[in-house]
Amino acid sequence: MGQVFVFSLTAAFNPSLLAAVTLMLALEKPKRLLSGYLVGAMVTSITCGLVLVFALPSSSTSSTAKHTVNPVLNIALGVLLLLVVFVAGTGRDQRRRAWSERRREAAKDKAPPRWRRQLSKGTARDTFVVGVLLSFPGASYIAGMNLLHRQHLSASLTVLVVLAFNVIALMLLEIPLLGYLIKPEATASAVQGVSSWLTRRGGQVALIAGAALAIILILRGIINW
Repeated sequence: MGQVFVFSLTAAFNPSLLAAVTLMLALEKPKRLLSGYLVGAMVTSITCGLVLVFALPSSSTSSTAKHTVNPVLNIALGVLLLLVVFVAGTGRDQRRRAWSERRREAAKDKAPPRWRRQLSKGTARDTFVVGVLLSFPGASYIAGMNLLHRQHLSASLTVLVVLAFNVIALMLLEIPLLGYLIKPEATASAVQGVSSWLTRRGGQVALIAGAALAIILILRGIINW
């Protein structure tokens, strides 16, 4: 069961969700925007989770194949991630950085995505719609629901686990929203501070997190071999 909630943590770091939360925090009345998005996201993610858990067929994959493939996959992903961290950390990706910078400069003249324009309007109804549309399951979410399906829990307990899974998976929305509800001024100040810190240290933090994840994947593959 613990592995199910590990997937809920990885599902929480969704790039689309992170971008949406970052944008909403920079707009006026973020509490209202976060509330609308959270309701919409819950509607989609909980519905999809229940459908996945109760509709998934029983797995026909043999345990031998799983024990052989999963460790190899973990080690391969870990080595690949370490390589990416090494290249980025030693400055060997200067060509990619220059290309990314050119893309960012070119994107300045383009209209922002529709979901970003909707969020910028600043109404809870619009963020609700965006939350519904951008909250369909990703790889981590589907993997978590598949693992939960294999637990063969009772229907009521399964529903409770799906609800808890989604509470964790949407914590990027819930944490700042709770902050604005309890201490709005302190939360606004904290958001500005974190934003400034990430601007200065975001790259370094990403490299450290990537290296740690790579080592965990490699160790997990070796242990489960």
